[in-house]
Amino acid sequence: MTENLFDEVGTLLRTAADQVVLPLFRRLDEADIEEKAPGDLVTVADRRAEELISAGLRRLQPDSVVVGEEAVAEDPGLLRHLDRAGPVWLVDPIDGTSNFAAGRPPFVLMVALLIDGEPSAAWMFDPLVGTLAATRPGAGAYVNGRAVRTAGAPADLGQLRGAAMSRYLPAALRPRVEAAGGRLGELLPGQHCAGREYLDLLLGVQQFVLYWDTLPWDHVPGTLLVRAAGGVARRVDGAEYHPGVEGQGLLVAVDERVWAAVREAFFGGA
Repeated sequence: MTENLFDEVGTLLRTAADQVVLPLFRRLDEADIEEKAPGDLVTVADRRAEELISAGLRRLQPDSVVVGEEAVAEDPGLLRHLDRAGPVWLVDPIDGTSNFAAGRPPFVLMVALLIDGEPSAAWMFDPLVGTLAATRPGAGAYVNGRAVRTAGAPADLGQLRGAAMSRYLPAALRPRVEAAGGRLGELLPGQHCAGREYLDLLLGVQQFVLYWDTLPWDHVPGTLLVRAAGGVARRVDGAEYHPGVEGQGLLVAVDERVWAAVREAFFGGA
């Protein structure tokens, strides 16, 4: 990947935010918000931003395929491209749509590039605070142009801070995770925005996050960035997270020690 292409994708996300997303923030009418599935919202801003970003990515790399969240909602068959030979872009035009629709932060614009089915580069932009995180092969993780590494955990693992999306956990697992979280330190309910959770891991605001549902546009950008910064992103059974492999449960942590401690607390020897 050339330096120019790498920078152009970040610029494209800023443009989508400036031209589409932010002008509609807290300015949506009821007709601008729909439910594409029970509890799953989409807004006119999601669709317009995805159109702008997708068109820009195709211009930057004409031989590529774009797999966007909203396009997949209309045509699930697009997921077949995830293991396609050549370049494939994953696009989440507004991660945190429920927040955006309610007029509250956070929400993040995200893009990832797959090459021959393997995650290769990623970009995440929080337009309300102006934070852009990005990574490409062999270059580490960067936030606003500054190289970052995931911060070391406190010596006392009882002082960890992290989030669990307990709303999406199986009913039998939810009370166990919530009880164990108290022993780890501060267990947060989540911000309804995976991109912001990943940014907070990169910036040392928290040390772990647990998800159950793992749609690729929600998690490929963040897991690639966290790994590039020295963190860990694995299924709860220990398998590496990969967008082309179906599964549930994803535990992301700032390092191996935290990942192992949180997994043991939540799932024991399972």
